[in-house]
Amino acid sequence: MAIGAHVGVAGGYANAVDYAVSVGCECMQVFAKSPRQWQARPLDPSVASAFRERIAATGMGAVLVHTAYLINLGSADDVQWERSYGALADELVRAEMLGATAVVTHTGTSFAASPERTAERIARAVDLAWGLAGVERVRLLLENTAAAGTTFGEGPDELGAVLRLLEDARDHVGVCLDTCHAHAAGYDLAQTAVWDALVKAFEECCGMPIEAIHANDCTFGAGMHKDRHAWIGDGTIGYEGFSHLFRHPRLAELPIIIEMPGDVPVKDAENITRLKLLRDASWGSAAIV
Repeated sequence: MAIGAHVGVAGGYANAVDYAVSVGCECMQVFAKSPRQWQARPLDPSVASAFRERIAATGMGAVLVHTAYLINLGSADDVQWERSYGALADELVRAEMLGATAVVTHTGTSFAASPERTAERIARAVDLAWGLAGVERVRLLLENTAAAGTTFGEGPDELGAVLRLLEDARDHVGVCLDTCHAHAAGYDLAQTAVWDALVKAFEECCGMPIEAIHANDCTFGAGMHKDRHAWIGDGTIGYEGFSHLFRHPRLAELPIIIEMPGDVPVKDAENITRLKLLRDASWGSAAIV
């Protein structure tokens, strides 16, 4: 398991790689454009090339791109829905230019006009985005939610329903499991049995679609539907919960990304260190004190 962090790119994409290395990242995640805007200037090919070169030179592992927060693939507003799958297509293109492994996106909300058709609405949007993007190497990962309000995609049932309905994008889409979101949605990841059951449920619904992990502890209790990230070991998942992650054989090769509140570089360096110690202890090469 490679461990890394979501890294800011305000200082430039190539510099973001150097920052990632400095805090101990073995993999990393970035935004390919502002996460709070629909549109941005096209990505400069020279900037993308410099980023790819730094990734190669440092030996960095998987690179994930997280999409803008505005995207809502389940929107009942046709204008927003079309804008959303167009924005997703743009994110896929940018990610491929950056040499990213995958794009992570939230699916959005339930389809208000007909909630039972939400998975169909989202799947159609994903297929349309994939067709518009015309990418070849990057993958698309749907991120689970905390099941708050009208959000869609809380776990294997809802994300699996989308995956099963895909057509053109079927072979190119998987899942990014966010631990804080899953815990908040009601999967108590402090418990070994819950990890086992959650992975098994994803396997049964659609093979094994989990391709990346957002490893975030959760400030509030399991099932409270509150998406508030906490530092590793400081929340209600706790050190033991993340130890279960490292011990699960089906998750052993996945990239792990932290998305932590706090000040850089401390928040990243400290949480990456905590996860590495847990990984080493779980694999029998060190002890947690």
